[in-house]
Amino acid sequence: MEEQLKQLEQEALAKIEAAATLKELNDVRVAYLGKKGPITDLLKGMGKLSAEERPKMGALVNTVREKVTAVLEEKVTVLEEAAIAEKLASESIDVTLPGREIKVGNRHPLTRVIEEIEDLFIGMGYEIAEGPEVEKDYYNFEALNLPKGHPARDMQDSFYISEEILLRTHTSPVQARTMEEKKGESIRIICPGKVFRRDNDDATHSHQFMQIEGLVIGENIRMSDLKGTLDTLAKKMFGADREIRLRPSFFPFTEPSVEMDISCFKCGGSGCNVCKGTGWIEILGAGMVHPNVLEMAGYDPKKVSGFAFGIGAERIAMLKYGVDDIRHFYTSDTRFLSQFERTEA
Repeated sequence: MEEQLKQLEQEALAKIEAAATLKELNDVRVAYLGKKGPITDLLKGMGKLSAEERPKMGALVNTVREKVTAVLEEKVTVLEEAAIAEKLASESIDVTLPGREIKVGNRHPLTRVIEEIEDLFIGMGYEIAEGPEVEKDYYNFEALNLPKGHPARDMQDSFYISEEILLRTHTSPVQARTMEEKKGESIRIICPGKVFRRDNDDATHSHQFMQIEGLVIGENIRMSDLKGTLDTLAKKMFGADREIRLRPSFFPFTEPSVEMDISCFKCGGSGCNVCKGTGWIEILGAGMVHPNVLEMAGYDPKKVSGFAFGIGAERIAMLKYGVDDIRHFYTSDTRFLSQFERTEA
């Protein structure tokens, strides 16, 4: 048995030396040290030896096994290091190559317009007010001098959830709620937000859009205050050389009511395709708050007055950035959005 052990040791060490890969080395380990290997078989046969031979042979078998195991582990380390070195050599990185560009997101053009208007009015002492997009019919219409059955409701046909609940058609309900909460106090707010109307989507219409409304209530608020505010807005958004004009109009919640136009920023008023040859571009609607609206909110129209205006963010963005289709704002087309790369320092 002693001769057999020496022979097994020599064979195992020779095959370990000859192994060129980790797989070949593992095959040697299984062949000689595995459960069915010859060294294990020798250990199992120790019971057949005499009591005198058993300790000597047991110690010899363990010595051979430990030696083969040690040499095997050393070879594993050598082969692993060689494999790592080979992989590093074949997958080397050229650190002189330029890095990959990381795309940085940017603000949506509508967000730009809304934030620009918010900054302007916050600087003028206004607060930003918000309200629910799913609104009660009372706040959306009735509190704004539009009782049930009023024909002017047809201009703002919306999506009704029930007879008394709908998706708001404008942000005016925020004004009504704010007036109700203030209980006769002075107000100076703007109300940006999403609104919904049952409209056929085309280049200039959408069933949903962003609206920004403003409301001022207090003592001695006059039409001249409204005009000055709108003139400041027009110059901020379209340039200091813009002029405005107010035309008579009708809105149930204001009296008197006006439409505001600005002088065409493309032709300067001489007439072009943008202003359709008129020299003016319609921008927004406004007016003095109707006495009925003030009374329903708890204000005394004999003591206080106010003005309100409403403007579409898409309308401003289309004119400001030369966008020809409102649907571009909602399709998430990166080819369109990439035109508005950040220019801030």
